[in-house]
Amino acid sequence: MDEAEAVKQITPEIEQTAALKAKDRARAARWDLDIAVFLFGVLAIIIILLFQGIGVEIVAPIAVFGLAMVWFVGWRRGRQLYQRFYQEELSHLQHEVSTGVRQAIEETLEEMVQRALRDRRQ
Repeated sequence: MDEAEAVKQITPEIEQTAALKAKDRARAARWDLDIAVFLFGVLAIIIILLFQGIGVEIVAPIAVFGLAMVWFVGWRRGRQLYQRFYQEELSHLQHEVSTGVRQAIEETLEEMVQRALRDRRQ
C-alpha cells in the first residue's frame, strides 16, 4: 500500500478529527482581550449616559448595538480561527498518518529481513 493511498483512505476520519479539534480551539480563543476591552467600553458609555440623565429610550438601543457588535466580532473571530485551526490540525494529522504508514512499512521490511537472516542461520 502506497503512502498516498493510505492518506486517501483515512481522509474522512482525519477531516472529522481535525474539525472537532479546530472547533474546540476556536471556541476557547474566540473571546480575547480586545473583545473584553470593547465590552468594557460599551458598559462605561452606558453608565456615563445614565448618570448624565439620558433617557432609557436612547441608552437601551446603544447597549443593544454594543452587545450585538461584541457578538458579531466574536462570531467573526471564531470563524477565522476555526479555518486557521482546521488547516493546522488537518496538516498535522495527515503528517502523522504518512509518518505512521512509513514507519509501518519500515518495520515490516525490517521484520522480513530479520526473518530471512534467522532462516539462513538455521
